Amino acid sequence: MSSDAQETSKDRRKYEFRKVIEELRDFEGSGTQLVTIYIPEDRQISDVVAHVTQEHSEASNIKSKQTRTAVQDALTSIKDRLRYYDTFPPENGMVIFSGAIDAGGGQTDMVTRTLESPPQPVESFRYHCDSEFLTEPLEHMLEDSGLFGLIVLDRREANVGWLKGKRVEAVKSASSLVPGKQRKGGQSAQRFARLRLEAIDNFYQEVAGMANDLFVDKRHELDGILVGGPSPTKDEFLDGDYLHHELQDKVLGKFDVAYTDESGLKDLVDNASEALADQEIVEDKRHMETFFENLNTGDEATYGFDQTRRNLIMGSVDRLLISEDLRSDVVVYECPNGHEEYEVIDSRHSTPDHECSECGEEAEVDEREDVIEHLMAIAEQRGTDTKFISTDFEKGEQLLDAFGGIAGILRYSTGV
Repeated sequence: MSSDAQETSKDRRKYEFRKVIEELRDFEGSGTQLVTIYIPEDRQISDVVAHVTQEHSEASNIKSKQTRTAVQDALTSIKDRLRYYDTFPPENGMVIFSGAIDAGGGQTDMVTRTLESPPQPVESFRYHCDSEFLTEPLEHMLEDSGLFGLIVLDRREANVGWLKGKRVEAVKSASSLVPGKQRKGGQSAQRFARLRLEAIDNFYQEVAGMANDLFVDKRHELDGILVGGPSPTKDEFLDGDYLHHELQDKVLGKFDVAYTDESGLKDLVDNASEALADQEIVEDKRHMETFFENLNTGDEATYGFDQTRRNLIMGSVDRLLISEDLRSDVVVYECPNGHEEYEVIDSRHSTPDHECSECGEEAEVDEREDVIEHLMAIAEQRGTDTKFISTDFEKGEQLLDAFGGIAGILRYSTGV
């Protein structure tokens, strides 16, 4: 699979996760009866079943009969779902949500959702029972932060690690043998200064070696490298070209950090938040700039549902651009005379009546589906890459507000 196809597949999966999370976030239970279980990939299914069985037994002590029944029903449903899995969960783990949600009028509906292989690994086992489903850890996983290398150093110690999504992971550390500024007796000032510079140089080479070992193999996946520490240490390290030349080009910036232990890696991420935010949407900006350039200088751009869909079917769309905040459905209507027409509506609204524009007959609803799923299915058949565009910058907002959240960069002009 090409890198573009992999990116499209990843974006689609993230969108599908986001849809389910938004649905779950709206659910409420009449009591503490909505159960959420986060299961890491190294947790044996048999252990999870045992835990659920124990919780089911303890739930018999709940005083409210309604809540007791709802919790036990949810746990039974979860146990039934777990039977479909072998020894361990899928890669990155899984999350199961189950409970009786408020359906209005004093009625409840039992829902159970299983999300497999989230974008980031489930870090620890977690059982949660409340009036709402626990979705926050999953929401953090969906935040686009990419993969960044982290280096913090001063002349005493250094730490090297990763920023994966929102998770900071310390991997390698080193302590230096650089002597202090006070020289020991019997050493001339000149000789002491030379030995100290050699020790500093050796330490910088050791830190670069750690970074090179960790980052070089991942250089094509890296979104950037952040370097932190006090001045002049970080400046000397970068200006001395100690890093592998391909990594040197990946450095996004250097930032003042007071600590150079593992906590310093987290401080580095906090201090570089502005640079990281810019980096997250740089690809989105590039796609939107290409779209606007094509729109202003020629016909190799399309927007809106109807035009973009027609171009997709023709195979002329190179990149399908969809706003991350688009929440609409497409309704397919068919009239008695066989005419097929489409109408895009807010996903929260009920399906409206429709009169055929060709013959004026009342049309029947043939199908209603998510507009993004509808367009992406066509895009995949035609070899078109799909890019989800953030609304965190001006042109991203314009895609949603001015172009209906749907646009395309064309391979060639079609006149459509």
